[in-house]
Amino acid sequence: MAIDAIGASTQASDTSLQQAVVSQEDLFRILLTQLNYQDPMKPMDNAEFIAQLAQFTSLEQARQSNDKFESLLRMQSTGQSVGLLTRSVQIGTQTGTEVGQVTSITFAEGAPQLTIKTADGRFINNVALSQVQIIN
Repeated sequence: MAIDAIGASTQASDTSLQQAVVSQEDLFRILLTQLNYQDPMKPMDNAEFIAQLAQFTSLEQARQSNDKFESLLRMQSTGQSVGLLTRSVQIGTQTGTEVGQVTSITFAEGAPQLTIKTADGRFINNVALSQVQIIN
């Protein structure tokens, strides 16, 4: 899940990169396959086996760190969006810029979405934090 920050540039997520992630179970399957098909006359060296297990552990710890970092970013974006309630903001839209007051916040898949009320009474829904350009 992509986390937007105020004024961040928006980019399309690379789904092919997300699909190329190898899970811990995949790594263990690879290790078991290596053990099943190793040459009985030349078994895997204990040091090599332990090194591979250490690499698997390191990869799992990196994945857990990434998950915790994502959670921290989610909390930060929530805090930023709550701080914008009742504030006047300028946002970038497909047709230019709009100025209005933040009236409410909703969450879609954990990402905050702002509702902006413009001076002429229109409501602009589902505004991402990355669309906010100026906060007054």
